[in-house]
Amino acid sequence: MRLIRFLAGLAFAALAGLTQAAHAQTPPARPNIVLIVLDDIAFMDFGAYGGEARTPNIDRLAERGAMFLNYHTSPLCTPSRSMLLTGADNHRTGHATIEEVLPDAQRGQPGYSLRFEPGVVTVAERLRAAGYRTLMSGKWHLGRQEGDLPNSHGFERSLALDASGADNYAQKSYMPYYDHAPWFEDGQPTRLPERFYSSDLLVDRLIGFIDEQPPGAEPHFSYLAFQAVHIPLQVPRAFSDGYEGRFDAGWDVLREERWTRAKALGLIPADAPLAPMPEGLRKWDDLSADQQRIFARSMEVYAGMIEATDQAIGRLVAHLDTRGELENTVFVITSDNGPEPSDPVHARGMNLWMPLNGYHWDPDRLGEEGSLAFIGTEWAAAVASPHAYYKFYTSQGGIKVPLIVSGPGVAPGGRSTALAHVTDVVPTVLELSGVEGGPAPNEVPVIGRSLAPILTGSASTVRSPTDVVGIEVSGNAALFRGNHKIVRNMPPAGDNQWRLFDLSRDPGETADLASAQPELLADMIAAYDAYAQANGVLPLPPGYHVQRQLLHTGLMKQLEYNALWLALIGAFLVFWIAWRVFRPKRKTAP
Repeated sequence: MRLIRFLAGLAFAALAGLTQAAHAQTPPARPNIVLIVLDDIAFMDFGAYGGEARTPNIDRLAERGAMFLNYHTSPLCTPSRSMLLTGADNHRTGHATIEEVLPDAQRGQPGYSLRFEPGVVTVAERLRAAGYRTLMSGKWHLGRQEGDLPNSHGFERSLALDASGADNYAQKSYMPYYDHAPWFEDGQPTRLPERFYSSDLLVDRLIGFIDEQPPGAEPHFSYLAFQAVHIPLQVPRAFSDGYEGRFDAGWDVLREERWTRAKALGLIPADAPLAPMPEGLRKWDDLSADQQRIFARSMEVYAGMIEATDQAIGRLVAHLDTRGELENTVFVITSDNGPEPSDPVHARGMNLWMPLNGYHWDPDRLGEEGSLAFIGTEWAAAVASPHAYYKFYTSQGGIKVPLIVSGPGVAPGGRSTALAHVTDVVPTVLELSGVEGGPAPNEVPVIGRSLAPILTGSASTVRSPTDVVGIEVSGNAALFRGNHKIVRNMPPAGDNQWRLFDLSRDPGETADLASAQPELLADMIAAYDAYAQANGVLPLPPGYHVQRQLLHTGLMKQLEYNALWLALIGAFLVFWIAWRVFRPKRKTAP
């Protein structure tokens, strides 16, 4: 009996050892991936980066993961989003620029079709082929023709807005370029609820998509693209009122405050100079009291909208925690470009269009339903601090934005100063999810570098000092190599001239080194020319001006949308003129 017990014990121990070995060899479950994009967020807008808005949920993810301090995107939304989802250069994806500023000479040319071109593969397609569920909720802006929407590019479920932006409380357009707000669900036109707020709606829909499968059934890739803080700035008063008085000192003060905080937080060198405000902008002290009130209120709405979006992100995080999936979810949080400088309220024709479409600019109701708030050029230059310029331009204020990566495989508390680019997100996501596979024949190549070695702490950079990164959108261009950058900005803010900067000492791009180092400038321009040729960058037509092109395209869209009404009005005018000319003459009494 003792022998039997001894042998049984040996067998049990052996079985337990085999079981433990089997468990030890079982690979961990593939992580969920949640890619979150905010719209027009500046480098320092999140609390973790020193911003004024309260963003506790984003900040906690930053603490658990890595913050990138030298990450760059493109200066406009569509090119950025195309690269973010493919890892390919925007000209190779077909989204060289945005439709609103595309000149006729480039329309339909390779790289300028404004739709994903043959051979372009999205990260959703790659992950779906590897067994991931692929979900999307938010702004798409990558085409709405047959075959252009998310369902044709790897997403199983999607709620997508294919426009530059839209109202946050109602399904309507915020500008006359669009005749309506084009929302689609799984590729089909859809109607949104009668009452909603965009950040909450988008998170609710994504949670609904996630819950269509039980926890742990399959990993999911979820792309969440908020409207915040694109124009129109709108948010419930409960959020905006929390910043009352915060911005009363004006944009010059805020710009210096952010510069000072950036140095204190180690985001830039302690001796980095602050770039001056762009020429021609208004001085805060020159504004009337009423003007100061409405502009200060606009920034209160801006900060409140960021906080409301952070709260929505917190609900998503909490829901994943309830499902038991939080610890196995990788979060990637970023922005598509720098802050928006446009002033839609004072653009040509908007004073006529706004009241006809239920919009106002009343400071007492700013941010509420029906308001059309914006921060404008001066505030955009201020929130872009410590960098120069803003959205549309390839100066650092337009293209240097936050990037946070958090989750399994990411060492907590990391802060990387390595040069990183929007095309790096796809290879990073693929490596963290364990999805491999080289390019298929005729596939547009992924040019980004995986940031996983930085995230794990095994490397401090993924590029050598001689590697280059090129960017071009509508003539605005830049090229990075090591610590140096060349940049060319087009009018109205720029002069179409190349400038050279050492970003390690001068992140605000204040001291042009072109004259002092002409050989380096020429060498980097040659590298940019090689980038442009390799990616099919087309020159702008003579006389191109972005503001004139924007106005022309908008007018053409209005003619398209209102062709029937214009035809009826024209027919009435012809009839009226003919009646006036050919009507019978009244006989006068003798």
